[in-house]
Amino acid sequence: MRKLLPFITGLFLTLTIQAQISEEQEAPTVKAEAIDETFQEYDALKPSRAAFYAAVLPGLGQAYNGDYWKIPLVYGAIGTGVGIAIYNHDLFQTYRTAYKDRIAGRIDEFTEIDEEGNINQIFTEDQLIRAQDFYRRNKELSILITAGIYVLQILEANVDAHLSQYDIEDRLSFAPYIQRDDLNISNNFGMRITYSF
Repeated sequence: MRKLLPFITGLFLTLTIQAQISEEQEAPTVKAEAIDETFQEYDALKPSRAAFYAAVLPGLGQAYNGDYWKIPLVYGAIGTGVGIAIYNHDLFQTYRTAYKDRIAGRIDEFTEIDEEGNINQIFTEDQLIRAQDFYRRNKELSILITAGIYVLQILEANVDAHLSQYDIEDRLSFAPYIQRDDLNISNNFGMRITYSF
């Protein structure tokens, strides 16, 4: 009986596997003609391509999606972040150089010498250190924000490519609403959301 049990178990497993294989072979196939036209037009790789293009060159994903008006917004946002980072870096270097000159005993750009030879320091050493820290933090923050904008434009290109392939109906509308109240002789303003069945 003990020798017969592994044989029966093996036979049972073999028949089960063969039954599963035959079921998979008999699965119904859907012909391409039976698929909806909108499904045939769907490009599954379009969002990936848009994200890749946007990662390679900012604004290229928006151009791939056909939203050319977004390209100046992308470059304006990234350019502003880079400009602010450069501005803060230059000020950081100015205060750092002045601090190094002050420590070395040289005259820095924030030290004035009057006609009588008196030295007048506009900023103390502590103020120069605080100014360096302030502009360094601002530079790092603007670099971080610029990197965030870069990632956001990649995500925007991807999501726009996803949403551009869906058929959107005009059943839902959002419009301003103005109603004249004859009793109080005033106007009521608002927004109206309408959904038609």
